[in-house]
Amino acid sequence: MVNSSRIGLIVPSSNTTMETELPELFRRQRESTGHRYTFHSARARMKHVNREELLAMVGKAAECATAVSDADVDVIAYACLVAVMAQGPGAHKESEQAIGDAAERNGHPAAVVSSAGALVRTLRAIGASHVAIVTPYMAPLTRMVREYIEGEGVQVLDAVSLEVADNLAVGRLDPGKLPGIARGLRREGAEAVVLSACVQMPSLDAVEVAEEELGLPVVTAATATAYEVLRSLGHEPAISGAGRLLRG
Repeated sequence: MVNSSRIGLIVPSSNTTMETELPELFRRQRESTGHRYTFHSARARMKHVNREELLAMVGKAAECATAVSDADVDVIAYACLVAVMAQGPGAHKESEQAIGDAAERNGHPAAVVSSAGALVRTLRAIGASHVAIVTPYMAPLTRMVREYIEGEGVQVLDAVSLEVADNLAVGRLDPGKLPGIARGLRREGAEAVVLSACVQMPSLDAVEVAEEELGLPVVTAATATAYEVLRSLGHEPAISGAGRLLRG
């Protein structure tokens, strides 16, 4: 019996967070279960979080999928939430299909998870039909993310934009400030808080702190992606210190 899984990542070229937070989450999963996970990445060029660069990145998804599938990965995680959401309603389904098709054409079929799809599906899976969200984006992009989530049947009661346009700067934001930012959200009627609706904004260290303070499930783009990757592999989450979603 093989006791190891290969996870392929497609990330923006300026992303510094998903290749930190996801391996840490799966290290904790291995500590609990003994199953080993390795990560294999392809990068698509993106430096600034604006519509033009996001569109260009999406155009590279199939090429990246072909490259990362050369490693014969078991699952591919397309880790750029806003690039997918910028394409309009339901775009995660088309992106996941295109990536899966590219891997299959390359002779290495793999399950596919997008961070955009993972976030909305995870919110529905935990019964969160009303949420409040924190994003690092400029206000117009946050509105777009809000509309995308609402288009998937989840009402966004409040959204905070930190208005950081440079993607490297997003990766340097202090996650220790997130619980305080989340406390300022209008949460009446919310069933969950999305602490980081962005794969680049660090949030892992803040998830459990925020859950304890807010008394609500706290989800991030990274934890939702990890949750769906595990599900696609047929593995039950058993991860400590990352919120109730992954605790198992």
